[in-house]
Amino acid sequence: MTVILAIDQGTSGTKAIVVDADEGTVAIAEETIRPAYLTGGGVEQNPHELLDSVLNAGQRAVSMAGRPIDCVALANQGETVLAWDPATGTPLSPAIVWQDRRAQGICNQLAEYAQDIARRTGLAVDPYFTAPKMTWLRRNVTSEGVVTTTDTWLVHHLTGEFVTDASTASRSLILDLDTVTWDGELADLFSLGHERLPRIVACDEIVGTTRAFGQEVPVAGLIVDQQAALVAEGCLEQGTAKCTYGTGAFLLANTGPHPVRSSASLTTSVAWQAAGQTPYCVDGQVYTVASAVRWIQDLGLIQSTADLDTLAAADVEGLLCVPAFAGLAAPWWAPEATASFTGMTLATRREHLILAVLHGIAAQVAELCGLVAGDLGRPLSRLRADGGLTNSAVLMQAQADIAQIPIDIYPYSHATPLGAAALARCALDSTLSLKEAVGDWQPTTVYEPRWSKDRAEEFRTAWAQAAAASAAKGAHS
Repeated sequence: MTVILAIDQGTSGTKAIVVDADEGTVAIAEETIRPAYLTGGGVEQNPHELLDSVLNAGQRAVSMAGRPIDCVALANQGETVLAWDPATGTPLSPAIVWQDRRAQGICNQLAEYAQDIARRTGLAVDPYFTAPKMTWLRRNVTSEGVVTTTDTWLVHHLTGEFVTDASTASRSLILDLDTVTWDGELADLFSLGHERLPRIVACDEIVGTTRAFGQEVPVAGLIVDQQAALVAEGCLEQGTAKCTYGTGAFLLANTGPHPVRSSASLTTSVAWQAAGQTPYCVDGQVYTVASAVRWIQDLGLIQSTADLDTLAAADVEGLLCVPAFAGLAAPWWAPEATASFTGMTLATRREHLILAVLHGIAAQVAELCGLVAGDLGRPLSRLRADGGLTNSAVLMQAQADIAQIPIDIYPYSHATPLGAAALARCALDSTLSLKEAVGDWQPTTVYEPRWSKDRAEEFRTAWAQAAAASAAKGAHS
């Protein structure tokens, strides 16, 4: 049976797991990465640190597993970009992280084209996506070499190839969503028409071989991290959805073979390409989740995330938080929005602030659930959840209460690499269906709503007003 080394190269770290088809996950190794948060909205990573983390975590995981691997799979951050020399692989810039907001001016200049770009790509013209950051790098850092997402650079170091997968390409603002091909006119709009762009490959395609982790093995299973989690959590049918609670929160819903254009300012992307099929997904983002909790921690309100459930109040006592520490994404698309607390009194204590932040996170995700339901044409019946903050029972219960749907907690802390591993398994065995490659799982916990519908609606209405105020204030600041 196959043994896959699956690597999840993320914002705050790289995780490598070895998955044995018979025994499950047999080794896990992690490397921490510390992005640099700069004034003016800049967020950068050291490319050498990214590559070293992939190599070190992968080599450690293989060593711990004590068995030869058959394939390497790689999930990536999606929209983080860098310039590099294709002849040597040497970085020519820092990696500009998906959270970086410095390309907002470039997006503003393209406002008149926003509607047409959204129709062709399924995406909003926002610095979150790839092309504005590529343009920003070209105008402000270097005109040399190539400028790509980090997956292309990492795969080049592993295999020598120059590729990106369809799901990653669909996050770029320069991909035609219907044909899944680069769009030259869109590239021209972003002044990227003369750039050398990587070949787009399927997620179950063997793209090359590598000796980076021992004997020479194929590399396959390339996919964006959030779509990889969608695969792992078995959201393989239209209408199924998951939310990952990490640095940000990412809610994705499978829309089947149709690239639905959202009526609610959500984004549409390729979910994955496998077995000759291209399912799509709509998704919404909450920019600050674990990073909002880290802010609480930095203020000394908690010592660690383990304190959330023990220190949070039982009730917010009228306090509302909009945790827009890095702006608001869909449906507001207000990058300049700032965080706010409203309803504070002299009776407000640390425990109320903690709970209000958790409620604010859950409220944003609940807002996304409602928007996704509109695009699917029916409400979500339940939400699958993964990521570190699913360990907070207070947050997950708040999510069920505010969204008014059951929350199924994914039993593993590494959905993303497991999704990439499933696709790699399909690449090695074309007779294997993706459903068979993923396998079955049971939630560790199911959170059922405890609030009444009236209470949830009252809270969401009040919170939405606070969010609109934050978005409006940001727009006028």
